[in-house]
Amino acid sequence: MEKIFAKLNESQSLAVKKTEGPVLILAGAGSGKTTTIVSRLAYLIKEVGISPSNTLTLTFTNKAAKEMKERSLAMIDGGAYPPLLCTFHKFGLLFLKFNIHLLGRRNNFVVIDIDDKKKIIKKINSELPTPLIASEISRYKNSLMTPDEAYKQAELFNYQQIAKVYEAYEIYLLENNLLDFDDLIALTYQLLAQNPELAYATSQKYQYIMIDEYQDTNELQLKLLQMLCSAHQNLCVVGDDDQSIYGWRGAHIRNIIEFDQDFLGASVFKLEENYRSKEPILKVANSLIEHNRSRLGKKLISTRGAGEEVKVLNSSDENEEARKIAMKIGKLLDAGVSGKEIAVLYRVNVLSRSIEEGLNRSKISYKLVGGLRFYDRAEIKDLISYIRVITNFHDDFSFKRIANKPKRGLGKASVDKLELAAHANGTSIYKYIKNSTLSELELLVKKKNSQTLKQFIASIEAVSELAVHSTYEFIDVLEETFHLKDIYAGMQDEAEKVLNMDEFYGLFRDFVKNSPHGTLDEFLNELTLQSEQDQVEGESIYMMSIHASKGLEFEHVFIIGLEEGFLPLTGDGNDLEEERRLGYVSFTRAKETLTLSHVGSRFYKGRRSDLQKSRFFNEAGLCEGSLIVEKNTSFKKGDLVRHKLFGTGRVCGVSKTGREFKLNINFAGIKRDIIASFVERL
Repeated sequence: MEKIFAKLNESQSLAVKKTEGPVLILAGAGSGKTTTIVSRLAYLIKEVGISPSNTLTLTFTNKAAKEMKERSLAMIDGGAYPPLLCTFHKFGLLFLKFNIHLLGRRNNFVVIDIDDKKKIIKKINSELPTPLIASEISRYKNSLMTPDEAYKQAELFNYQQIAKVYEAYEIYLLENNLLDFDDLIALTYQLLAQNPELAYATSQKYQYIMIDEYQDTNELQLKLLQMLCSAHQNLCVVGDDDQSIYGWRGAHIRNIIEFDQDFLGASVFKLEENYRSKEPILKVANSLIEHNRSRLGKKLISTRGAGEEVKVLNSSDENEEARKIAMKIGKLLDAGVSGKEIAVLYRVNVLSRSIEEGLNRSKISYKLVGGLRFYDRAEIKDLISYIRVITNFHDDFSFKRIANKPKRGLGKASVDKLELAAHANGTSIYKYIKNSTLSELELLVKKKNSQTLKQFIASIEAVSELAVHSTYEFIDVLEETFHLKDIYAGMQDEAEKVLNMDEFYGLFRDFVKNSPHGTLDEFLNELTLQSEQDQVEGESIYMMSIHASKGLEFEHVFIIGLEEGFLPLTGDGNDLEEERRLGYVSFTRAKETLTLSHVGSRFYKGRRSDLQKSRFFNEAGLCEGSLIVEKNTSFKKGDLVRHKLFGTGRVCGVSKTGREFKLNINFAGIKRDIIASFVERL
């Protein structure tokens, strides 16, 4: 008992001891979430006497599962039957191995990865963008939608085509006894839903269930959990509504906010003691997140005491920002700080380019986590290859890269044939195509493709001719002639790739502005020098997106791009509350110091744009005259209200939660607690 509770605070201890019924543990950033989970598991096994085989603990990543398994086994001193602690998908895999025969399928199935999935889709349909089809099929499966249902709900022709691909894809998987990642959850749920006795037996087997990172669950995972709890309600979920940042990939924040409505009689414990960050860091993080309406409400309290105030870095543009940050990082490294304890975070990957160059100039080694360096990204390599061919028609390496970008009906086999024929004639691919007749080309490629190739060569020559006379207009003509952005049309990450291309176009315009008589060759040489980072001895600092930083911590954190349009990212489809949660996540990665940077202008979408300072400075209390939003309510007991999901109800009570008001509303006999801003008075 002492071993289990030795390192727990009062809130953690209470959460660990509450073993029966639904339990929600709201675990703030750095509040000892993992310690609480493994301690609760150890308590169930060592003190309550629950067999390890009757417990199930699920998380989202193999890394988290591995860490939790190692720590829990150390606390329970091993045992013949270790508890099942794994990811959602691993659980689905194990379950299906034993039960998939109930769906008339063999249990020697093979699980395919995303690359295999895309190859199968491409064989079925090579016209529509493969990533788009893959994404839609995933969405259909997570919505438990059959191909027939997907077709009936599709209003646009392309989505009707995707539904047909989905049907063919499912037939292919079935015939070849294959499953994809989405099937591991979807088929597990389907089996439990169709077989109530199996659902009850499975629920009895796993009498105590714990879920990590509950704010990241989607609708299907919630339904699966409800099935697993059909024989009992001993479900303990651990998460933080303030760190729900994966809405774009299907995670649903309502799962954690309305946990007590999905699992009635839930006990709620808040872990608010933070063991990571100094007080000033938590002060700005708390101030920022309090502006969100959709939250359960908690306030992080530092156990580490006072520290340096949060610094705000003002710069005129991204180049000055990069110089300042490189200088500050240099001073930290000179003072003996390890490089791995320093991180630069950003909301949008395109912002990494200027910082990369600033660090290169200062000879500071860095590692880009969860992404490629700017000049190594496929869309940037494509652009550079186009420019290389335009400056040197005989660059076969670059020519092969762009021959079918955008698509010109030239597969790898056709390009290889052209290369062999060119080499046999002792010439470059470009020269071979230019000097060959259409009938000669038709021996290697289809008739229509031979004409396309001739047109492609003519376009390259025309753009090259213009580049000699007008370097400034070159980049616009390049895009207008070849429509390079069309390469990524329909892809899931189309917006980011186009943003990166615009950044590159802006970089080119900047080069012309600073070197009016510069040539394309000089531009390419400058890029080569910038994109080849010197090998610097010593540990590297980390650069990554805020999404990639979740779950990590660093002594010193720099966050760049705190401008309207970057953080928060604004526009169609962006949720301001999720953007605020991203800000909160980024702030709470810092242990010792936090530096927030903004600029007056950046290259954005190919042009220099003046930018406004992020509203988050104001909301975090870092500007004079900061907005302190004290929300109020005019609702009172007895008021009749309407909710968009639950319909009409009557207010039974009003209570304050943080800066919001919560209404207890009776909807036709069912009482629910709803944030006031989500209903309207009738």
